[in-house]
Amino acid sequence: MRILNPGQFFRMLRINYLLMLHGLDDIIFATHLFRPFRFVIFIFPWNWFRRNRKPRAVRMREVLEDLGPIFIKFGQMLSTRRDLLADDIADELQKLQDSVPPFPGVQARKIIEKAYGESVEDLFESFDEQPLASASIAQVHAAVLKTGEDVVIKVLRPDVMPVIKRDISLLYIIAELAARYSSQLRRLRPVEVVEEYEKTILDELDLLREAANASQLRRNFEGSSDLYVPEIHWDYVRKNVLIMERIYGVPIRDMDVLREQGTNMERLAAMGVEIFFTQVFSHNFFHADMHPGNIFVDTSNPQQPKYIAVDFGIMGTLSQTDKRYLAENFLAFFQRDYHKVAKLHVESGWIPSHTRVDEFESAIRSVCEPIFEKPLKEISFGQLLLRLFQTARRFNMEIQPQLVLLQKTLLNIEGLGRQLYPDLDLWKTAKPFLERWMQEQVGARAMFNNLKDDLPYLIEKLPEMPGLVYKSLKLYADGDHQQQQIREIEKIRHDLNRNQQRSLIVISGSAMLIGASIIYVFAGMVPAILGAPVLTWVFGMTGVLFISYGLKK
Repeated sequence: MRILNPGQFFRMLRINYLLMLHGLDDIIFATHLFRPFRFVIFIFPWNWFRRNRKPRAVRMREVLEDLGPIFIKFGQMLSTRRDLLADDIADELQKLQDSVPPFPGVQARKIIEKAYGESVEDLFESFDEQPLASASIAQVHAAVLKTGEDVVIKVLRPDVMPVIKRDISLLYIIAELAARYSSQLRRLRPVEVVEEYEKTILDELDLLREAANASQLRRNFEGSSDLYVPEIHWDYVRKNVLIMERIYGVPIRDMDVLREQGTNMERLAAMGVEIFFTQVFSHNFFHADMHPGNIFVDTSNPQQPKYIAVDFGIMGTLSQTDKRYLAENFLAFFQRDYHKVAKLHVESGWIPSHTRVDEFESAIRSVCEPIFEKPLKEISFGQLLLRLFQTARRFNMEIQPQLVLLQKTLLNIEGLGRQLYPDLDLWKTAKPFLERWMQEQVGARAMFNNLKDDLPYLIEKLPEMPGLVYKSLKLYADGDHQQQQIREIEKIRHDLNRNQQRSLIVISGSAMLIGASIIYVFAGMVPAILGAPVLTWVFGMTGVLFISYGLKK
């Protein structure tokens, strides 16, 4: 159990003061330490006159705003954990904004000069000390390089690390107290939530990591007509300073401006969904902080608008298994095959293997049937995932961070898409993409990709076989540790036989494919060969099956 130091003690007093100020005294007196003094609530004069209090969720948001940037970001992160929070609190916490006053441009100048070891005048043609934007972790300034390129400079706030460490350590103390003295809060795993937040915010403090994320995303969408990612100027990237290409576009939240310019809103909405699924399933690297403040639109051609993304501190990835199970889950959901959904959760390891599939299937059905009474275009993927996670938690499902990021991003994209174009049918947009991706994973193309990937490994191992034979004979000849050596010999012999069988099957399959190619060529030259198309097909498919079986054996 952590112990409060003097600075944390006074910070805790301020937190308690703000809780009382916003009428959240009951939170203080619900703790183990103050519960015996709960009657004091009725003594406080301000409780005598309170009649029309704001909703609880609103008061909680206002407390976090008063506590400052670190608690604001913590509230933003909590708003994504809808599997933990009541809906009213999650909805209210989503309204938290990084409305943080900027620090002086003179300080930003000093940080930049210290990072590069040169004066701003030597580095840039011009530098604007008035920031373009300011957030809890960093702020952004406009500049022009000596080469004439317009850029933006992202600078971490001075001395932000001590503040973050102080408030995170305080959050750990609060979380540990909550887990110790409240069974209801213990179920929400408060310490694990703080650990997740700590990792997220520390990642955001490393601008080298953000620059690498931006470069990867830019490479993934190189030449795309859907999404543009600004270029990183790597010669100027430091841990606390980042310089990238300056972009010009309409902020996505300015929808009236987009409509005035005649922007094709239907295309923009559908394109957002396609970009999301492309990032998740094709690239396995998705922007996990796609709130409206990080999205702009290039409207130079209003009928062919293009998204522009910024702020790459938080990115998500999924394992190949997670991607496949997610795709299969979505498809099974919309076919109302709840038994398959339940089986997929057990097979993926998302819920314990001893879970009764029929019970889990029944729980999923009771949650999802009301959703599917709506028209398909009104069904939310994000809400579907959310309800699924909430149900699965009752069966001891451990929500993995990458799935939480996915859910958060999907909710953002959906909400944005429906604001742009209320009649957006997400299922119509996503289903062809998911079906095509699944075919690539389990169809003939997947088989040939596996063959292409595995064949070099098999060929690489073939030269080792004589060495394995020699080793087995030498071990057999030596009399020491006879029993152990016999076991090793048997294992090596088994591996050797298995590799030989695999080689023979693969070679036979290759011969079949070569035979099919020869028949095909000669059938074109000599039309008299009867049944050539059938023989070509039989030899070719047999060869593919042999090779596939040999590689998987």
